[in-house]
Amino acid sequence: MALRHFGAAAAVAITVGVSASPALAVTEIQWWHAMTGANNDVIVKLANDFNASQSDYKVIPTYKGNYADTMNAGIAAFRAGNAPHIMQVFEVGTATMMAATGAVKPVYKLMAETGEKFDPKAYLPAITGYYSTSKGEMLSFPFNSSSTVMWVNLDELKKANVEIPKTWPQVFDAAKKLHDNGHPTCGFSNSWVTWVNLEQLSAWHNVPLSTKANGLDGFDTVLEFNSPVQVKHLEKLVELQKDKTYDYAGRTNTGEGRFTSGECPLYLTSSAFFGNVKAQAKFNFTAVPMPYYPDVKGAPQNSIIGGASLWVMGGKSADDYKGVAKFLSFLSDTDRQVYIHKASGYLPITKAAYEKAKAEGFYKDQPYLETPLLELTNKEPTENSRGLRLGNMVQLRDVWSEEIEQALAGKKTAKQALDAAVERGNTMLRQFEKTAVK
Repeated sequence: MALRHFGAAAAVAITVGVSASPALAVTEIQWWHAMTGANNDVIVKLANDFNASQSDYKVIPTYKGNYADTMNAGIAAFRAGNAPHIMQVFEVGTATMMAATGAVKPVYKLMAETGEKFDPKAYLPAITGYYSTSKGEMLSFPFNSSSTVMWVNLDELKKANVEIPKTWPQVFDAAKKLHDNGHPTCGFSNSWVTWVNLEQLSAWHNVPLSTKANGLDGFDTVLEFNSPVQVKHLEKLVELQKDKTYDYAGRTNTGEGRFTSGECPLYLTSSAFFGNVKAQAKFNFTAVPMPYYPDVKGAPQNSIIGGASLWVMGGKSADDYKGVAKFLSFLSDTDRQVYIHKASGYLPITKAAYEKAKAEGFYKDQPYLETPLLELTNKEPTENSRGLRLGNMVQLRDVWSEEIEQALAGKKTAKQALDAAVERGNTMLRQFEKTAVK
């Protein structure tokens, strides 16, 4: 049910028994999100700017916890009949949202029904492909997108007389030199262990994570990331973990401070780490594309996105949806996309915004902010690199991480660990298909 907000004058009119003028009524649009710190400030500014730009609608942003918490809260609210109008959901929640029958209003339908100008081709295909059907119909609205990059401590590489590595063999060699020259606890590391070492690794080398275009072409997908490329990579991490040339930094991004503190001079994580690096690093830094194995034909391919998109929830009124559509059009504005890109480090989602930032010379002083864009657009996406859409992805990642940790601890071989991760994951996918969110 739409909430109605009235100005002070309308409140007085109600008090004395006079009906409020419809012209004074403002339809509230509830926006639940997962942004904190400086990125929360960006959210608040976008809402305030939209509210100031017109008088019919008022977007109210509300922080609901981390990505998983926000998605779970939104699904629970839908079941209770009081879902928000807009919900920010991380990219790996896409399959869960799609399976929530009746809970969402596809963006392509929303924009068509409200008559808002909307051209899917205006958006970067490497981003929109993740949130679209195989026919190119956008299900959710891309908002804060990122990709995996390798952050580099330039000062420490210079001290160790190490060039910035481009390939994985070069990373391993560089990390050994760094390990032996002042970094005994960490030559290199990464956050988001499965995102970096399975999901992105597979896309970057154009090998499948699972069948059916990694789930984009159907839920009945079968995992297959226990192939030679992924096994070889994990075997090398296991080998280098023994003397901490590589050192595991956890399942999420809690270990990122190991880069900004100077402990780990090479570190793979999200390009959205930019804000913290800029604020905390006391050394010269840059971000470069993910390494690749040169013996894998066609590598590197293109990266896949991280971050989140905005899902429009079902069951709202036509007037509410009109306001939501206007807000999404507002967010698509080229200047606004350039602002979001510069303020947050997240990627511009439209081709025009990317071109404008480039034309303004933005990347001359901060080339590392273009790195994820160059990765995403490196080649035309394939079935292996369009993205991934697997149910219960949060739980899947925990299982995959658990098996990788077994290998790193020497309790399983890399092949045994990935075989088990695939087998356990497939069982979870079959369960998801039976109990998809209703």
